[in-house]
Amino acid sequence: MNYSLSSETSKKSLTLWQTILKIWPLLVDEKKILFLALSFVITTSLLSLTAPRLIAYAIDTYILQKDYHGVLVYGAIILALYLTALVTSYFQTRLMGEVGQRVLYRLRNQIFEKLQSLPVAFFNQNKTGDLISRINNDTDKISEFFSRSVVQFFSSIFLMIGSAIFLLSLNFKLGLATLTPALVLLVITKVLSAWIKQRNLLSAKALGELSSEVQENINNFKVIIAFNRRDFFRRRFSEVNAHNYKSAVGAGIANISLTPVYGLASNFGQLIVLAYGISLISSQNFTIGLLISFLAYSNSFYNPLRQIAALWTSLQTALASWDRVSEILLLENDLPIIKDVAKRITDTVLEFKGVNFRYPDGKEVLHNVNLNLEKGKTYALVGPTGGGKTTTASLMSRLYDPTNGEVVLCGKDIKTYSAKERAEKIGFILQEPILFSGTVFDNILYANEEYKKFTVAELEEVIKQSGLQELINRFDKGLLTEISVGGEDISLGQKQLIAFIRAVLRKPEVLILDEATANIDTVTEQLLENILAKLPDQTTKIIIAHRLNTIENADEIFFVNSGNVIKAGSMKRAVEMLLHGNMKS
Repeated sequence: MNYSLSSETSKKSLTLWQTILKIWPLLVDEKKILFLALSFVITTSLLSLTAPRLIAYAIDTYILQKDYHGVLVYGAIILALYLTALVTSYFQTRLMGEVGQRVLYRLRNQIFEKLQSLPVAFFNQNKTGDLISRINNDTDKISEFFSRSVVQFFSSIFLMIGSAIFLLSLNFKLGLATLTPALVLLVITKVLSAWIKQRNLLSAKALGELSSEVQENINNFKVIIAFNRRDFFRRRFSEVNAHNYKSAVGAGIANISLTPVYGLASNFGQLIVLAYGISLISSQNFTIGLLISFLAYSNSFYNPLRQIAALWTSLQTALASWDRVSEILLLENDLPIIKDVAKRITDTVLEFKGVNFRYPDGKEVLHNVNLNLEKGKTYALVGPTGGGKTTTASLMSRLYDPTNGEVVLCGKDIKTYSAKERAEKIGFILQEPILFSGTVFDNILYANEEYKKFTVAELEEVIKQSGLQELINRFDKGLLTEISVGGEDISLGQKQLIAFIRAVLRKPEVLILDEATANIDTVTEQLLENILAKLPDQTTKIIIAHRLNTIENADEIFFVNSGNVIKAGSMKRAVEMLLHGNMKS
């Protein structure tokens, strides 16, 4: 399955309505808060709309008659309306701000949980920096839209609708003339919306590429220094940064393109009110108070419209971000758990039946592989680099599924096991071990259900009983030795020791060692071999190695090359095949 988020097969952009339906589950728990905020929005809008009508009445009834008492009374009423609107506006903004943060919290949790459910193939096909950008930057834009823009959007809509009703009810012809420029704006907005959204989507992608470049440079900084290639990575970063700059400028221009157009429409609307209104006053069909009221309602209609122009770009930005986020949320794991079947009684712990495998958009790596691995035996996989050894081991632990054929674990199709069951049965020590920040203690207990509640003292006792104490003594503070992010403060050999202890303590039925002793000295290697010998008799060991001394005690040696896995027989024959394979490659 192709998991590339930037591929041609990515899902097409969703419409506004489709996006609202997809986002709605994040808001279900906020219904009461949303209705309360909406009530504050409506109240604020009604209060704001009432004031101009009162002003018009005060002008025509009291100011023109020089009734200052009436002016003061109406002035106090209007002031009270504005103060009340201030309070309701504060609460609507606060409530929606809290909603936005909770949406952000849930959305990031959903994305992270989805990422954890996806197979290794997904992470092989996508850059880490871009994924981080989607989790951080894109979700933040969606949250900002909910916390800030949604309130303003609905408030502006209510003000516009209310103002339009007042304009048409006060004088239908003048009101209709005042609203005419808005009809032109609707057409312009519809035409430009897709372009604005596309520009924001390109900007978001460019930001993700920039994040990926920064992450890659930081991770590979030692290599950059070792080869003195700061110039190369500086040039690469400059190119990516320039692309991000151009994309951001393009998005910025698109985002402000509607604002001056809406401002021009507002000015036209006011000119129409003044010109037409004065002509109506001269013919004694209108009053000064109503003209001022019309100007106020015209402002109440077009000012929110200008705000909507800015909010519309925020909406397009949020929609573009949602497109990127939803690409992840819509993905499905192509390693499903199939219905359990009756277990077959067999001495074979792991079996390949006619297994073929190819990576997405790549050539076939394994061709019709058939293997039978028995319980308690030690098997070795040898062969030239790129021959398919690690791929074979990955299929054994179901990091991938075969393109064709079947992998059988303990008498059942490996697809019938849950991830937890499979992890309990299969241990995998990688060539490049992965550690997490914390202590040696934390890393050893990682994902170990049996010992997860153990104290340091209890784990030390388990380690002593397992004959692993000498390995722990290689660390300055034993189990309490601190490990930085990525384990940069300890040697590669020490990382391998932690990974080894972590796997052995799980007591797996199958233990796969992918060049597990490649980064440790010969003394430590001998110590690890002694510990491997103490594993339960039923543990099957599968060793991938280039150094032949690490496989000399294997019960069976398989030669892996050019997609084929064949028995090598004796150690001498394995050496001959390895040399031949290297010459061939």
